[in-house]
Amino acid sequence: MTDQPQPAAGADDRFYFRQLLAGRDIATDNPLARQMVNFVYLIGDRATGEALVVDPAYDPQGILDVLAADGMRLTGALATHYHPDHVGGDMMGYSVTGIAELLGLTSVPIHVQHDEAELVRQVTGVAETDLVSHGSGDVVSVGAVDIELIHTPGHTPGSQCFLVDNRLVAGDTLFLEGCGRTDLPGGDPSALYDSLTNRLAKVPDEAVLFPGHLYSPEPSASMGHTRQNNFVFKPKTEEQWMMMFGA
Repeated sequence: MTDQPQPAAGADDRFYFRQLLAGRDIATDNPLARQMVNFVYLIGDRATGEALVVDPAYDPQGILDVLAADGMRLTGALATHYHPDHVGGDMMGYSVTGIAELLGLTSVPIHVQHDEAELVRQVTGVAETDLVSHGSGDVVSVGAVDIELIHTPGHTPGSQCFLVDNRLVAGDTLFLEGCGRTDLPGGDPSALYDSLTNRLAKVPDEAVLFPGHLYSPEPSASMGHTRQNNFVFKPKTEEQWMMMFGA
């Protein structure tokens, strides 16, 4: 399992953060998990023992086991978007475990972006009452740790990123190399350009990007390094972007 270096955690060391790779750290016997290389994230407050999980797909019990081994308990989940490799459901003829199975193990709120709530419900089969809908700028707290939710449509209508302790957990909005596809249902290349260049402009260069998949040799990088080296930031206007990525 991977404990990523923590940038400027502050004076109290109470911030808890784990990056888990499905197929290696959890769901080790799942060939689809090894193929899809999804990251699952744990964010919490060591002082209270509370933690949230981001995109709990493939191995809900394994996630709970990691938390228990760390002396933490799950109090909620955050979904970056509705695709089954992030929240569970049927995909490519496979059934992926996710939030529905997690709720069968423990009763916690599932935090989703407002525009994505119905899609998450349809894909996973969870009840509407299991979901807590949010708008951009909302803050979800776990203990004394505040997580800002940033709506970043483009890959899907309700994709959202999570900014916490100078880290950006970005789902499929942004990878170290490339960004999320826009040719799937609900994808919008123009919206993704706005998300990358405007909605995420508030994230400082020194913040560390943690993506939704291991699509690059390194599991994380600074936003400054990503903005300088990721080809998706090369176009300087929306027109240039659409010429490169709009098809």
